[in-house]
Amino acid sequence: MRPTRSSLRRAATVVVAGTLVAGSLIGAPAQAAPAVASPDAAAGLAERLGDRSAGTYADGTGKMVVTVTDAAAARQVTANGATPKLVKRGAAELARATAELDRSARIPGTAWWTDPATNQVVVSVDSTVTGAKLERVKAAAAKSNGAVRVESTPGVLSTTISGGQAIYAGGGGRCSLGFNVRSGSTYYFLTAGHCTNISSSWYSNSGQTSLLGTRTGTSFPGNDYGIVRHNNSANAAGNVSLYNGTFRDITAAGNAFVGQSVQRSGSTTGLRSGSVTGLNATVNYAEGTVTGMIRTNVCAQPGDSGGSLFSGTTALGLTSGGSGNCTTGGTTFFQPVTEALSAYGVSVF
Repeated sequence: MRPTRSSLRRAATVVVAGTLVAGSLIGAPAQAAPAVASPDAAAGLAERLGDRSAGTYADGTGKMVVTVTDAAAARQVTANGATPKLVKRGAAELARATAELDRSARIPGTAWWTDPATNQVVVSVDSTVTGAKLERVKAAAAKSNGAVRVESTPGVLSTTISGGQAIYAGGGGRCSLGFNVRSGSTYYFLTAGHCTNISSSWYSNSGQTSLLGTRTGTSFPGNDYGIVRHNNSANAAGNVSLYNGTFRDITAAGNAFVGQSVQRSGSTTGLRSGSVTGLNATVNYAEGTVTGMIRTNVCAQPGDSGGSLFSGTTALGLTSGGSGNCTTGGTTFFQPVTEALSAYGVSVF
């Protein structure tokens, strides 16, 4: 079967940020500042401020907020078109708290990320983290002097491979196609690395009679992305199925930001919406640890692994894993797509 533009995207989506700033941050005249800072510009401001900031996020009105630790930094943020928020902890203190978790709490079923809005590192523990394991997490958090908070998440944190109409691995296993990409005239698709680890050959049908492509790269754990070269370039389509008979063209790739509205298209659960709740998350699966992930409140279920996370026409991520489901709600983590594009030297189209 020759997958169509839509069938490729039905095989897409979930289960589980380089910045550009023009001009000088210090001393920039207020009249030269943009009226509203873009997400990338706001992230650039935070990066330039170093330990005088602890990250950025979009507030309820969509305005970009840059956290600051002093009044002088707040004036610089205002002069550059963003909204400052005074916080207690800078980036270095939150980084030390994260480093302690890395040393002491890498337990399957845990994940952590920085929440700029509350100026804390958040640790989630699933239902398997109990007894001595939970006490170990709490002990690591207690060393942070309030910089870390621990919260429970329903279900079991895991990668997801089975279920739904999807791409099929040679020898068994099903996942979702993320984004079609290309390098010159050669076409590929991206999916989760925990998927591409299991097979070099991928098919468009469960009977494995229609070869979709052959794996050319895979990375998991550490990262969670893989790339498959299309057997027939005519199979590649630069869109995502919206599961209502229409499709969304994907024209660019970008970096997610906290508070951003996003969608994901999954072969098991269709189109779902939500928002980004954390960046640079560390996720401790039973199979190993993955870092640098996007955390969202978008639900997902088995069969969505490898699929696409996007906002408008911009590709953002590949579904890695998560907990919960689309009946009661859940948390899903995504591999940033820009990292995979850079690693393989390919682009969306």
